[in-house]
Amino acid sequence: MDTAECTIDLSTDQDVINLYDNSPDSLSKQCMEYIVNNLNTISTVVPTTRWRKVKDDVIIPAELCEKFMQVYQKKNRVNDNIANMLRDRSRARLEAVRLKNARVTDRGLQALMEHKPREVELIQCDYLSQRSLDIINQHSDNLVSLKFGPLSYVQVQDEDFFRHKDQVISAPKLRRLSVQCRGLTVFPLLFLRPTTLNQLTHLDLTEYSGVGSLWALYELNNLKSLILHAVAGSPEMIEWITNIKTLVHLDLSQSNERQGKYASPNKILAKLVTSLSNLESLDISGTNLAGTGAAAVMTMNEGTSESSEARCDIPGLVSRVNNPLEFLGLYGTQHGACKRFDIPARIITGDANEEQILTAALAYMERPAMLTRVLNDLYYLFRYENNSLVGRALCIVLDAMEKHLPEKHIQISGSATLFYIVKGKERPHIRMKLRKRIISVLLDGMETHIGDDTMMRNGCLTLCQFSIPNDVLFEYERVVEILLSGVTDGNQEGFVQRIAIYLLNSLACQVDGRQKRFLGHHGAITKMINLIADRLERHVCDDVLEVAWSTMWNVTDETPQNCQRFLENRGMVYFLACLKNFPDKEELLRNMMGLLGNVAEVAYLRPQLMEKTFLRVFYELLDSSSDGIEVSYNAAGVLAHMASDGPAAWTVDEPSREDVLERVAAAVERWDRYAERNINYRSFEPILSLLNAHHTPQCQHWAVWALANLTTVYRLSA
Repeated sequence: MDTAECTIDLSTDQDVINLYDNSPDSLSKQCMEYIVNNLNTISTVVPTTRWRKVKDDVIIPAELCEKFMQVYQKKNRVNDNIANMLRDRSRARLEAVRLKNARVTDRGLQALMEHKPREVELIQCDYLSQRSLDIINQHSDNLVSLKFGPLSYVQVQDEDFFRHKDQVISAPKLRRLSVQCRGLTVFPLLFLRPTTLNQLTHLDLTEYSGVGSLWALYELNNLKSLILHAVAGSPEMIEWITNIKTLVHLDLSQSNERQGKYASPNKILAKLVTSLSNLESLDISGTNLAGTGAAAVMTMNEGTSESSEARCDIPGLVSRVNNPLEFLGLYGTQHGACKRFDIPARIITGDANEEQILTAALAYMERPAMLTRVLNDLYYLFRYENNSLVGRALCIVLDAMEKHLPEKHIQISGSATLFYIVKGKERPHIRMKLRKRIISVLLDGMETHIGDDTMMRNGCLTLCQFSIPNDVLFEYERVVEILLSGVTDGNQEGFVQRIAIYLLNSLACQVDGRQKRFLGHHGAITKMINLIADRLERHVCDDVLEVAWSTMWNVTDETPQNCQRFLENRGMVYFLACLKNFPDKEELLRNMMGLLGNVAEVAYLRPQLMEKTFLRVFYELLDSSSDGIEVSYNAAGVLAHMASDGPAAWTVDEPSREDVLERVAAAVERWDRYAERNINYRSFEPILSLLNAHHTPQCQHWAVWALANLTTVYRLSA
C-alpha cells in the first residue's frame, strides 16, 4: 500500500462546482434514480414472505449494486427488505457494504455479508445487536476495511461481555479499522488479540474514551495511519506512538481544547517528529503542541562556509524545516499557530485565511463538532470579506449539509453561508442544475429541523434569492408543506411567519390549477383565515394581514375548490370585519375584492354571495377611487358575474338589480381605458364567458372594457 493512501483525504464528491454547468445529469444517474423510485423495475415481492427479490431476468454487477445503495440512502433508510432483495449472489454482487442511518437488523446484515465484501461501513445503525460482530467475522474472508461509525450497535456498557464471550474482530486480511465512538466507551476490550489484527495499516479510534485499554494496541507496530482524534493523551500513549516507525499519518487533534493540553508540548512534538521519520501528515488541531509561538532556530550546514539559520515558528517541528510535512492540522490550536509565518508544511488547516478554512472543512468533513466551527468561520468569511474560491466553498457547504443532515448546527451554519453565496456576485452565473441542488439541500435541512426558528429563517431567506416559483417548481409540494408549517409559527409577530407567507404568496402566483389545488388541500386557506382572525382580534393591520388576503386571491384564481374553502371557512365574515376595522387600507381592500372576484366567477358559489349585506358593500364600492380603479373594477366584476345569472337568480330586493346594473354601467364609462393596473389573468375565460350574457348588456359592457384595457395597455408581444 503506497503512502499516498495514508495522508488525510482532502477530496470532495466534486472538487470544485462549476457554477456555469447546466448540462443534464448522466443517463446512468437518471436511470438509477428512476430505479430507486420504482423498485418494481428490478425486483418483485414474493407473495408468501412479502420479501423483495431481484427479478429472474435481472443481474446487477457490483458497481451498479453499490451505486444503487448509495442513491437509495440519499432519501430512504435501508431496511431488511432491501438487504434481502440483494441477497442472491447470482443476481447481485456487493464488494462494499456501506450503511448509514439504516434500519437493518442482524438479519439484514447477514444477507449483505453473505457477499463476503471487501469493505464494510456501519454508521448510526442502531438496530443492530452485539451479534453483528459475529456475523462480520463469519464472512470476513475478503474484508480489508471495516468502519463502525458513531451510534452504531457497538454501544456496549459491560466490558466483561467481551472478556467472557471472547468476542473480538477476526479478519485475516483487515488493513483498515475505524471505530468512531462519539464519547462512549465502545468496544472496550475489542483488541485483546492484536495478533488477529497484525496486518492493520490504518487505525481510527476517533473519540475513544476507554484510554485505559489502549495497552491492548501496543503490539500494532505496522501502522501507517493512526487517528486518535478526541482521545485523551497520556505519556504511555505518546511512547507507544514513537515506536510505530512506519507511521505516515498521525492525528492527535482535539475538538475540546481542554483535552489537548500536554505538559512540555514542544518536547513531545519534537520527540514525535524525530522518532517518526516517515511522517508526512500530522494533525495537532485543538492542542497546545504547536507551542506559544516563540520561534526556534536551526543552523544549516553548521561548520561550513555555507552555514545559515532557518527559523521555525512551531518549535517542535524545527527538525522538519528542510523536509516539510505534506499536511499539518493547526485548526483551533492554542496561541493561534496557523497564523504564524514559518511553518514547515505545504498544506495547513486553520482559520487564518480562506484557503486554510476550506482545507479544514474538507479535512474534518466527518467530524461534526469541528466541522460546525469551521462552517461558522466560513460564514463570517462570506459575510464580511471578499472570497475568490466561491465554487469550492459552495461544494464544501453542500457536501457538509448532505452528509450531516441530523446535525442542526451544521445545517444552520451551512444555510447561513449559502445565503451569502447565492446573493453574492456569482448569483447570476449559478445555472439551474446547481440551483436545484442548493434548493434540495436547503429543503432537506428545513424539513429535518422544522421546529428550529433559526434554520427556518435561514432557509426562507435563502429561498428568497431564487426566482419564485420557477426555480422551485421541481420541489413545489415539499416547499409548500414546509412554508405552511412556518406560517403556523406560534409567534404571531415572528420573522419566519412573515417571510413564509410572502414566499407562499409568490408560490401561489403564476402556477397552474393543480398546484393551486395542492395549496388549498394542504390548508393554505385555513391558515390564512387563522392569521386574519388573529390580526382582527388584536386590531392590527400589518403586511401579514394584507399578504394573507393576497395569497388567498392567488390561490382561488380559477380554482373553484379553493373558492369554496374560503366560503366554508367563514371568509365573508372576515371580509366584512376587515372592511369595518380597516376601511382606509387601500391595498387590503384591493386584495379582498380581487379574491371575491374569483369567488364570483364560480357559478355554483354565487348564490352564497346573494345576500343584502354583501351586495350593499359591492354596490357602494363601485364608486370607490381606492387604489385607482382596482377596487371599483373588481366590485363591478363581482356584480356583473352575479347579474349574468339572469333576473330570476337575483333574489335580493335591495339593492335592486336595475340599480346595480345602472351604477355598473356608469362606473365602466368613468374608467380610463389606458389605466395601468396591478392584475394578472391566467386566461380570459372568466371575462369571455360574460359576453354570452345577451340578456344583460351591462355584463357584456364590463367584459368588453376589461378586454379593451388589457389588450391596449398590455399588448401581447409578437
